[in-house]
Amino acid sequence: MAQNDGLDFEAPIVELERKITELENFSNIAEVDLSEEIKKLHARANKLKGEIYKNLSPWQRVQLARHPKRPLTTDFINLMFTDFYELHGDRTFRDDKAIVSGFAKIDNHKVMIVGTRRGKTTRERIYCNFGSPHPEGYRKAMLKMKLAEKFHLPIIALINTPGAYPGIGAEERGQALVIARNLFEMSRLRTPIICVVIGEGGSGGALAIGIGDKFAMLENAYFSVISPEGCSAILWRDGSKAPDAAKALKLTAQDLIKLGIIDEIIPEPLGGAHRDSKKTADSFKKVLVRYLTELKGIPLDTLLENRYAKYRQMGQFLEQPAEAVKSLKHKQPINK
Repeated sequence: MAQNDGLDFEAPIVELERKITELENFSNIAEVDLSEEIKKLHARANKLKGEIYKNLSPWQRVQLARHPKRPLTTDFINLMFTDFYELHGDRTFRDDKAIVSGFAKIDNHKVMIVGTRRGKTTRERIYCNFGSPHPEGYRKAMLKMKLAEKFHLPIIALINTPGAYPGIGAEERGQALVIARNLFEMSRLRTPIICVVIGEGGSGGALAIGIGDKFAMLENAYFSVISPEGCSAILWRDGSKAPDAAKALKLTAQDLIKLGIIDEIIPEPLGGAHRDSKKTADSFKKVLVRYLTELKGIPLDTLLENRYAKYRQMGQFLEQPAEAVKSLKHKQPINK
């Protein structure tokens, strides 16, 4: 049975799962039939999961997005793709380990993968800078995307970062400029681009590899201009207000699909992707294959026009009903 590291709202479920494990172990050791009791506890645990996980707050989804056992970019590469061949370097400074990229196949589709690498152990996380790329990481990503364009390969961007690295060295090497250039270049790359937030989608660090023809999110991922903690520190100067900030930021997949920012929510197993990485990957793979098949049938000029229109229409809103706006258009301006 998959165990988690005990997020606060999961405590009742963790306790029930512990009891189930104890009963199963005792039943095996003592050779006593406790199947009925175990069955009842399983039913109780499933009911509790349904009550908790189907009514998660934005802050609880942020916690799940950061779960230490949540599948990472490298996990999804191993679970969904074959023939992965990693590519390195930015030809300018160094190979940033916070970005992983390379050729791969998914079913019969050849693709270029570009994603954020975070690492699983403490040593790996330090090696990957906890998934916060430097400018050379984003240059590396763009070089590989340009290579994909050259060989007519669709790009799959897997996003999972708390944000771009904000240190002095990164700023000295042009962090903001590199991110801006990536946004510009991705907007006009002549090849299909699919972007998916699989965990955290923090600030410009996520957006730097997040411009595409299709944009999806895993069910318990988040995508935001700033972290809830950063937002609460700025607005209230109080980190404990992070749950309030998470709600105000509208950062969940459920919020963003209503706002028209993303195209689809990829379902996770009850309890989160960390409870069944394989099941999550199977759902994820079906969506990617569907997108690839759809996008490959669109002429490139039309693809770029659609991509441009997709981002131009984001953020539009009306302060008056649409009919009132139409009537105003026919009125002549008053000359003073």
